[in-house]
Amino acid sequence: MDDRCTLDKPELVWRGRDPVPSSRRVAEERPIALTYNGSTYAVMMASPVDLVDFGIGFSLSEGTVADPGAILSIDVIELELGCEVRIWLDDSHARILAGRRRAMVGPVGCGLCGIESLEQACPRPAHVVGQRRFRPADIPKAMRSLRPLQQHHQATGAMHAAAYWDGNEIRLVREDVGRHNALDKLAGAAARAGLETSRGAVLITSRVSVELVQKTARMGVPLLVAVSAPTSLAIEMAERAGLTLVAVARDDGYEIFTHAGRIIFGDEDLVSAAAVPMDSLSR
Repeated sequence: MDDRCTLDKPELVWRGRDPVPSSRRVAEERPIALTYNGSTYAVMMASPVDLVDFGIGFSLSEGTVADPGAILSIDVIELELGCEVRIWLDDSHARILAGRRRAMVGPVGCGLCGIESLEQACPRPAHVVGQRRFRPADIPKAMRSLRPLQQHHQATGAMHAAAYWDGNEIRLVREDVGRHNALDKLAGAAARAGLETSRGAVLITSRVSVELVQKTARMGVPLLVAVSAPTSLAIEMAERAGLTLVAVARDDGYEIFTHAGRIIFGDEDLVSAAAVPMDSLSR
């Protein structure tokens, strides 16, 4: 476990008798500035770990770049007040970014700071084309297998996780105090690893907001599974994106909100089922 994102803090514990001095391992939260070619683009409150993944994933999720190859270099600089992720883009992307630069300060859980119109808040999502289908009993197993991999959450009880599951095993896990940040870190890690994300699923340990649906769709992942419930707009966006949204995932089952055709109910062969056309995948 990377100890850079957890700290021991003193406390008093009261359990019905006299308070007892103690200490608790807590999640570290710091301002993380993301800069492009020397100019600040965003400041997010996040866990100061996996910041190269964060820089790449944030750039992909925001649409700043469509491919990690447009990023020439990333440097992580630790400063007294926080960290700076310095991203350098090629000339063509730098010019595009300069034309639409916006200042943004984003607290944890907010993915819309700096947005100036309703159209910007709800852009047309990326369309998911992955045809992979999944057996219903495998999804709770995947969520159970994620729990022991949440090392920072086990230590602090205060961090979200986002994982990439390839249908057989969890390949990547990223944690952060913010659920949006955890998913951005996962997107960056998956891009760096060259994973074929259209063949698997994203697992998240939070509720489903519209931003998480947008980020998952941009990754090209066909299935998003969450432990908590979705918002109404998240459901609507998943429907539009062609994304299968599974939420309220528990050991005894889950709820499917969109494009249920990707879940195989019956004795169909998984390999042959993967070839079913996308237009047959409906609610």
